Amino acid sequence: MSPRKPNNESSIYFGADGWWHGRVTMGVKNDGSPDRRHRRAKTEPEIKRKVKELERQRDEGRATKAGRAPTVAKWMETYLTDIASLKLKPRSLDDYWSKTRNDIIPGVGQHRIDKLQPEHLERMYRALLDAGHAPSHVVKVHRILSRALKIAHRRRMVSENVATLVDPPSVDETEANPFTQEEAKAFLEAAAKRPTFMRWIVGVGMGFRQGETLGLRWPYVDLKAELFRPEWQLQRLTWRHGCDDAHACGARLHRFEACPPDCTTHKGYKRGCPKPCAKTCTRHASACPERKGGGLVFTRPKTKKSRNAVPIPPVFIPFLADHKARQATMRAAAGVLWQEHNVVFSRPDGRPLDPRADYEEFKELLAEAGIDDRRLYDGSRHTAGTILNELGVDMTTIMEILRHTQISQTRRYVKGRSHLSKDAMRRMGEFFAPAPPDPVSGPTETETETPDTRAARSRRRRRIL
Repeated sequence: MSPRKPNNESSIYFGADGWWHGRVTMGVKNDGSPDRRHRRAKTEPEIKRKVKELERQRDEGRATKAGRAPTVAKWMETYLTDIASLKLKPRSLDDYWSKTRNDIIPGVGQHRIDKLQPEHLERMYRALLDAGHAPSHVVKVHRILSRALKIAHRRRMVSENVATLVDPPSVDETEANPFTQEEAKAFLEAAAKRPTFMRWIVGVGMGFRQGETLGLRWPYVDLKAELFRPEWQLQRLTWRHGCDDAHACGARLHRFEACPPDCTTHKGYKRGCPKPCAKTCTRHASACPERKGGGLVFTRPKTKKSRNAVPIPPVFIPFLADHKARQATMRAAAGVLWQEHNVVFSRPDGRPLDPRADYEEFKELLAEAGIDDRRLYDGSRHTAGTILNELGVDMTTIMEILRHTQISQTRRYVKGRSHLSKDAMRRMGEFFAPAPPDPVSGPTETETETPDTRAARSRRRRRIL
């Protein structure tokens, strides 16, 4: 009879089923019982190799936790609900949920996270690109999944973050297209005909983001000290269910079949017919009687630097004072219908301006001013940074005005102009090239009349004398 093996020592034996079996003690489970892992192989050398690999993972602290690993879909739900929600801003969390529901779960959601392979991610990224998604969209999906797997690896749920083994698509940085000085003046001339003129003065003339401009409140505007303090921003967040059964709550709105090619129900939709619902759909939270956390919401800016006070140009002060007086008149006219939010730019009933309507107005003003189409960001922050640079403001000061945390970020917002480059090279040429000779004053003789040199003429005069 063979002697009894010491506690926690691995064992290898040949089973009646024709396989070699190995059992390795990895530690203790949550309930206090021993955590024994099983491996099997057809040959003895193969089972010894597997046992040694498991023992090495245990000794190096790389072994995964006991128990069955969750699927990607289940882990993403846990990650977004319990982990990411504690750190991310509401708008960023909405974006994480959107890409998880629409891209990650349909692509690799049924794989267990410990069985996920780089090839699975590469096929998903290829499918997203073939479906018409931009490379930047695929990169965002990659980053979200990589962060979730990084947490799983840190908690020893997987032995490796496979997302680090995959190269996402390359992304060409979108080139900024700010207004020229003439275009900025034409845009503001078109905006001067509208009640929202001051909103565009702040956006274009001071480089405020859309959410910061629409979320600006009077208690944070100091007209005497000539300062704006962007302590809040206005954002539209996705509604969340407040009920216990989200799937049953949206039962009357579930659509599991795709629309026919000649669909007339969604003819006016800008994005076309909505996608069919999944069998376990938990969407349609906007129709939930107990919905929460959505709609237009005031949130804090993303970074502390974004909340720094910004000086108001003195020439803007009279315009702001007139705007405040007009708003008081509008408040009196609305009477009991007025909803007080203390926003600088409001609707006739006191509510903040809708970001969607604000974006549509930007596009209308572009057409009225005769300016080609471009992003709202190009017509505000990029324009402010570029014009400040053209006016001779140094990059560090521009960084403070735009409230960036790094000057490299500011440089991406400032676009060089060809006429400035041409002028700079002209001055460079004047610095290096020799100055042209000064023109001789008075009448001069031609070469045919004076073929000899000045020295020869001097010698002849001396001989005559």
